[in-house]
Amino acid sequence: MLDPSSSEEESEELVEEESGKEPLAPAAARLSPSRPGEGPGGGGGGGGAGGGGSAGGLQPGGRGSSAARPASPSPSVASEKEKDELERLQREEEERKKKLQLYVFVMRCIAYPFNAKQPTDMARRQQKISKQQLQTIKDRFQAFLNGETQIVADEAFINAVQSYYEVFLKSDRVARMVQSGGCSANDSREVFKKHIEKRVRSLPEIDGLSKETVLSSWMAKFDAIYRGEEDPRKQQARMTASAASELILSKEQLYEMFQNILGIKKFEHQLLYNACQLDNPDEQAAQIRRELDGRLQMAEQIAKERKFPKFVSKEMENMYIEELKSSVNLLMANLESMPVSKGGSEFKLQKLKRSHNTSIIDMGEENENQLSKSDVVLSFSLEVVIMEVQGLKSLAPNRIVYCTMEVEGGEKLQTDQAEASKPTWGTQGDFTTTHALPAVKVKLFTESTGVLALEDKELGRVVLHPTPNSPKQSEWHKMTVSKNCPDQDLKIKLAVRMDKPQNMKHSGYLWAIGKNVWKRWKKRFFVLVQVSQYTFAMCSYREKKAEPQELLQLDGYTVDYTDPQPGLDGGRTFFNAVKEGDTVIFASDDEQDRILWVQAMYRATGQSHKPVPPTQVQKLNAKGGNVPQIDAPISQFYADRAQKHGMDEFISSNPCNFDHASLFEMVQRLTLDHRLNDSYSCLGWFSPGQVFVLDEYCARNGVRGCHRHLCYLRDLLERAENGAMIDPTLLHYSFAFCASHVHGNSQLMAELLGGSQPSADGEGGKASAAETETKKDSKKESKKKKEPKTQPNPEPKRPDGIGTVTVDEKERFEEIKERLRVLLENQITHFRYCFPFGRPEGALKATLSLLERVLMKDIVTPVPQEEVKTVIRKCLEQAALVNYTRLSEYAKIEDNLCNGKFHKHLQDLFAPLVVRYVDLMESSIAQSIHRGFERESWEPVKSLTSNLPNVNLPNVNLPKVPNLPVNIPLGIPQMPSFSAPSWMAAIYDSDNGSGTSEDMFWKLDALQTFIRDLHWPEEEFGKHLEQRLKLMASDMIESCVKRTRIAFEVKLQKTSRSTDFRVPQSICTMFNVMVDAKAQSTKLCSMEMGQEHQYHSKIDELIEETVKEMITLLVAKFVTILEGVLAKLSRYDEGTLFSSFLSFTVKAASKYVDVPKPGMDVADAYVTFVRHSQDVLRDKVNEEMYIERLFDQWYTSSMSVVCTWLTDRMDLQLHIYQLKTLIRIVKKTYRDFRLQGVLDSTLNSKTYETIRNRLTVEEATASVSEGGGLQGITMKDSDEEDEEDD
Repeated sequence: MLDPSSSEEESEELVEEESGKEPLAPAAARLSPSRPGEGPGGGGGGGGAGGGGSAGGLQPGGRGSSAARPASPSPSVASEKEKDELERLQREEEERKKKLQLYVFVMRCIAYPFNAKQPTDMARRQQKISKQQLQTIKDRFQAFLNGETQIVADEAFINAVQSYYEVFLKSDRVARMVQSGGCSANDSREVFKKHIEKRVRSLPEIDGLSKETVLSSWMAKFDAIYRGEEDPRKQQARMTASAASELILSKEQLYEMFQNILGIKKFEHQLLYNACQLDNPDEQAAQIRRELDGRLQMAEQIAKERKFPKFVSKEMENMYIEELKSSVNLLMANLESMPVSKGGSEFKLQKLKRSHNTSIIDMGEENENQLSKSDVVLSFSLEVVIMEVQGLKSLAPNRIVYCTMEVEGGEKLQTDQAEASKPTWGTQGDFTTTHALPAVKVKLFTESTGVLALEDKELGRVVLHPTPNSPKQSEWHKMTVSKNCPDQDLKIKLAVRMDKPQNMKHSGYLWAIGKNVWKRWKKRFFVLVQVSQYTFAMCSYREKKAEPQELLQLDGYTVDYTDPQPGLDGGRTFFNAVKEGDTVIFASDDEQDRILWVQAMYRATGQSHKPVPPTQVQKLNAKGGNVPQIDAPISQFYADRAQKHGMDEFISSNPCNFDHASLFEMVQRLTLDHRLNDSYSCLGWFSPGQVFVLDEYCARNGVRGCHRHLCYLRDLLERAENGAMIDPTLLHYSFAFCASHVHGNSQLMAELLGGSQPSADGEGGKASAAETETKKDSKKESKKKKEPKTQPNPEPKRPDGIGTVTVDEKERFEEIKERLRVLLENQITHFRYCFPFGRPEGALKATLSLLERVLMKDIVTPVPQEEVKTVIRKCLEQAALVNYTRLSEYAKIEDNLCNGKFHKHLQDLFAPLVVRYVDLMESSIAQSIHRGFERESWEPVKSLTSNLPNVNLPNVNLPKVPNLPVNIPLGIPQMPSFSAPSWMAAIYDSDNGSGTSEDMFWKLDALQTFIRDLHWPEEEFGKHLEQRLKLMASDMIESCVKRTRIAFEVKLQKTSRSTDFRVPQSICTMFNVMVDAKAQSTKLCSMEMGQEHQYHSKIDELIEETVKEMITLLVAKFVTILEGVLAKLSRYDEGTLFSSFLSFTVKAASKYVDVPKPGMDVADAYVTFVRHSQDVLRDKVNEEMYIERLFDQWYTSSMSVVCTWLTDRMDLQLHIYQLKTLIRIVKKTYRDFRLQGVLDSTLNSKTYETIRNRLTVEEATASVSEGGGLQGITMKDSDEEDEEDD
């Protein structure tokens, strides 16, 4: 136990200094409302003269005389001031008393915790930066930039530090973050690290030097600048010590912390520590047992008097009583799990089952769970140290002597050998025994000299019966010797130390008599044994016995001092243990021994009445004979220094009589203030030691979890609203806990009430009641287990196992919910200042998540996404207005922005960046065209985003512009990267050109749109940008057109030359590329300057020439196929051997079989080819004008080829098969092209008329010579013929 004597002088001086204030406290407490000045005037202890109703007697020192002057101009004003001063002093005194009482409860939680542990998995908090430290850091970086340090750095690093200094360190947002207590050294380091990562990535690669090495080197230099000239070893040691204090704290550190939190003086702590016996675990465990019994009795009283808090549902009242009992059961189970002894039994007391009975005082059946002798196990450790022997006179000096030692029933040990002239050893023997009164035997031997001697000769012995109360130092003992031994005065010096086992609370000799045990008044050796946290027994032992002879289980007994009993001889001071139907009387031979026994048994019984020694009561009566009795607890008259300084009222107060909800609210608020003002950037999180004490206080004193988190939320909101930086994750945790408690339990109760509506036969209510009882029982069982948080909960909506919801909790929760919503919306609106530079990390994301949780109506139904988006959109709109207002105030947009200094600076800053960006985009698009056409498949794309992957334009790592006079976000803004947005898909609904061309057109359009949206204010530079982009677009489209023309020609060369030829899809795609190029050139290549569209005209001419060439190439392909058909007909020319042979063969064969018409398959194949090609081109090519030009040229070229072929055979008569084939080809070609829209002027050209006339003449000639050989084929226009042919 601590000795407060060292602080005695200090405390005495302090009491003398405050002597003027001390009398006010008790007097103020007894003031009558009707006569506020009467009490203090008489009880001031000489503070004033005369008194009566004058308030001057209340004032310390010389102020009392000033109030008695008659010349006071306004005595009423002076009286009011004195009254206000008195009230202030009263409030301060009440506050001091409240903090002292609270500190007593906190001390007990620290001294003997049995519910909570200091968490070791909490995030380590970093040291915060103060205003002075921020200025020091600025000076260090400025010194580096001025070249005043020895740190060697290149230009790139200096530029990075310059940017960091200008943008971050000098930012008013950082100063605000420092003021809010949320800026740590780690934050500044992480911001710099992210800043330089962007810069290092933009640096060119250097052989042998990786970018990771550069980053590490730059960070090392940053640390050197940040640290300055401090010794890094000292800083590391300081960081290590601080980190350790953040993780775990000793009891002494926790005491000191809460002394600072509650404003407790050191000497007050020492007085309370000693008086509360905080270093005595037995006393603390007994105090806990008394508190738990008091809480059970309080629960029974609430149930009996029906004094319940106001709940949201009447049915919660019964549940509330069960919750109180279950919480006490859990605490009892936790206390029972605390270790008592090294090898105790598994006996458990029935007190743990008391809350299951109808009566709290019911202790169960008399024979239930009674202790037996085998349940009491004691294990003692003995140390026997033999020092020396005196009185060996008959032995020769050189004779060998030694000693043996043994504990009855144990092994025997022997000392070293010594000569009889110097019999000293100092040998220690260690023994273990279960005997409460062991017999220790020590014998002295000498070696036998006889030849036939079998054993050494025993010279003497001593038998001791030590107890744990025996002296520990060595003592002389007379040895018992045999009669024939010449040395009869042998003495041995030895020490026997018997350690008290952990479960042995007190021991000694007592006289005792009882009704059921110790029925004879006799002196016995008693031991008070703790079997478990709730089980104690008074046991009497005999010598050499391990089990007690008799025992008394102390459950339900009350111990107290008593007067000497007549008729009982033996013992001087008496006390007894009383229980209904039984009284056991004890007596000791010493008053101090009696006090120790009563104190030990008082802790064991757990009784509420504290015994008072009769000697102190007599002193009290002697002192108070002529003193008027006052309303004060009797403990203040027998406490030593605690009573002297008025501390006994806080020590002896019953914790069950206090409103721990309000006390905890106070200690949590003060702890939060202390935490926010320490050297760590905590963001509202408590330290592990603070969490441990608060957890233990809540569990031990029954503070509801919802109340705890509601108070925590309110305190955090107050700090956040006043500018402190609070972690939104912490707010989310507490809010989710409260929401689950309020909403979850309300919904659960509604379900229970809904299920308990009586049915038609009246059995519905019974079923629901039984179900409810089952849930309650399940809840009790889960509460009794050691790890209730991990046990399956039958009511999963309860966050802490508490199912009752008070009206006050619900109302406070709704109020806090609204305050939290307003705070979150304000933080999102001012996110640039609430979360500057993305610090704390992830705070903005956590804030949005918490806002979504706050908007929920309950814990089950998610809030609609549109509602969340609406709230966030509103906040962002307000944020835009706020930021614009701030920028306007800074730049004075009405006067100075337009063509002003700020405006000019922005132009100078971004002009080279835009030019560089355009250069990079030109190179990127050119490369994509080159690579794209090399791999082009010429498959048409349906829309911009269906087949084209998102293509990001390259990011530009922008250089730092020195001497930036304005605050802009860290990391100078980068030009955005573009990718195809989904909303642009509707623009391209039909088949278009190739993927490469579409990619190129979109990139050019996106780039021009981006530059145009800049609305560059400088006209000359804006015109330059526009010309540059138009010329770029013209060059890119020109390259695309030329590459398409080359691919077109290559594709045609690889196709078939027969009538099997079909126009491929790729040919149409290439035509469409020309169509898109012409359409895009109008937008991308023309200058909107009211002058000649020079870029547009140039590219238009190229596109037109290329289209003409492509049409010519395709028509040439079609003509080649027609020439192949005519070549086959040339074999039937008149006068050739092949023609004569074919004619003879056909005529001969036609007499016997039906010979097919020669030449019709050739004509049909060609007609099919023409029609298919026309359909494909008409369907796939998007430009009608190109189709018409193609068909006109195709028709004209085809007729020219046929006319030339007939002209070459002007002198020859056409073979009948030649004639029929030509008639079908010419006739079908004419009709098909007429259907495709070819003009009549083109169809009925001179060439066609020449062909028609020649075929008509040949047809007439053949009709005369052959006689029906044409088989109905004629050049005449006839619908029947057309239908037949089709």
